[in-house]
Amino acid sequence: MKAVIQRVSHAAVAVDGETVGACQAGLMILLGVAEGDTELDAELLCRKIVNLRIFCDEAGKMNRSLKDIDGEMLVISQFTLLANYRHGNRPDFLESAKPDVADRLYEYFKQLASAEVRRVESGVFGAHMKVELLNDGPVTIVMDSEVLKKKK
Repeated sequence: MKAVIQRVSHAAVAVDGETVGACQAGLMILLGVAEGDTELDAELLCRKIVNLRIFCDEAGKMNRSLKDIDGEMLVISQFTLLANYRHGNRPDFLESAKPDVADRLYEYFKQLASAEVRRVESGVFGAHMKVELLNDGPVTIVMDSEVLKKKK
């Protein structure tokens, strides 16, 4: 499972011109589910993300987590994070999980996040979405659950 984490002042996602999810100060997460991912991948990423100390303290140091600042989260499914671009110029997405598995693990990730974060909103799985955000910093971090598994 891969995630692109962006510290935002605000973010919103729209489908067919209508806002379906939004957040204020906090994190916008683009989440891609890979073939072979399980609930463990979602658990490892969620735990790391909600405790990631990338918000500034009184001294201006990145020393606070999303939980510490009572921040919000917007989670958007994005299978294109699993693009294979090794050959040619048209990426394939064969490494992404099948839609039914990806949707289930995406929903599970959101459920886990909702247990830790005051407000979690999301896009619509499988829909064509328009995303707007104001990246704060900018701070953008890319995570892969495989890296977190190797840590143990």
